[in-house]
Amino acid sequence: MDKQQQASIVDDIVARLRIALKRRFGEQAGLENVTVATLGGSNRTLLFDLVEGTTRRRLVFRQETYRLPDTPFISPHDQYRVLEIVNRHHVPVPEPIFELEDADELDRGYVVACVDGETLPRRLLNDRAFAAARAGFPVEAGTILGRLHRIDSALAEFLAPTPDSIDPIAAQRSRYEHYGEEHPALELGFRWLETHRAKAPRRCLVHGDFRNGNLIMGPDRIRAVLDWECAHLGSPMEDLAWLCLRSWRFGHVDKHVAGFGDREPYYAAYEKANGHAVDREEIFYWEIFGFVRWAILNIMQRHGHTSGERRSAAFAACGRNTAMYEYDLLMTLIGHYT
Repeated sequence: MDKQQQASIVDDIVARLRIALKRRFGEQAGLENVTVATLGGSNRTLLFDLVEGTTRRRLVFRQETYRLPDTPFISPHDQYRVLEIVNRHHVPVPEPIFELEDADELDRGYVVACVDGETLPRRLLNDRAFAAARAGFPVEAGTILGRLHRIDSALAEFLAPTPDSIDPIAAQRSRYEHYGEEHPALELGFRWLETHRAKAPRRCLVHGDFRNGNLIMGPDRIRAVLDWECAHLGSPMEDLAWLCLRSWRFGHVDKHVAGFGDREPYYAAYEKANGHAVDREEIFYWEIFGFVRWAILNIMQRHGHTSGERRSAAFAACGRNTAMYEYDLLMTLIGHYT
């Protein structure tokens, strides 16, 4: 897609979004200062100012642009419902503003408040400006997940039919087989997961991708949890383990909680906020699951590039990254990584 085509798409979206705003906020509502954060891939993100008289508010428009086969991602409609639920329960997320309707002629999308801050992992892990946020990260992350997992799962029962809610191992196997590639390390991972399955783990609403890169941070704290596309009903230990994958440490390998700090303050904060004990054996299980899942997600992204459906240098690099996560999986299984 060339720049002229991109500009035409943005112009059309802005025109329709302006009408959508007037329908909800009145004829005097204006739309200004548009910034394109992403255009294409799986999602489109536009930032803009909602202008009402002398007041101005920065908002974010999210729209699904491509539906992957056998996707792990829930629909924008369900994402918005999840945002509404967790926002009511004081989990820090961008405030939901409104969901698009058929009359808006901008389907598969929603608008939320803009939250200022940084998401780039390497900057968060290395910049002096975020020293205080780094120091508090394990406790704060554990507290947020503890609060999330206390939400009554019945409120998110609409997620029960999703493959990841029904059987996450079978869901990953289905995605893996869809692409027809042979990866012996992943086959070993699947075999280990099947023979070590936890018996009826406690189920709750889980984020599904709670990690460095999906968190907006300020100099002092986590300001918002982003990207709820992978939300489902599952074991709370899945969320806790995912944040501890070696993949999110970006060189700070001795700091198990996303490169920020140690596990014990993270676990203790979770237990204090949630009221349930952390099962360390189950955490290890979900870490193995996490490596298998992350490798498959990279296969999926690489396939989008090589098939020509979503060409991107970042997606192309995922083909190489898959081997890295297979290596991490094997090294963790033999106990070399702790």
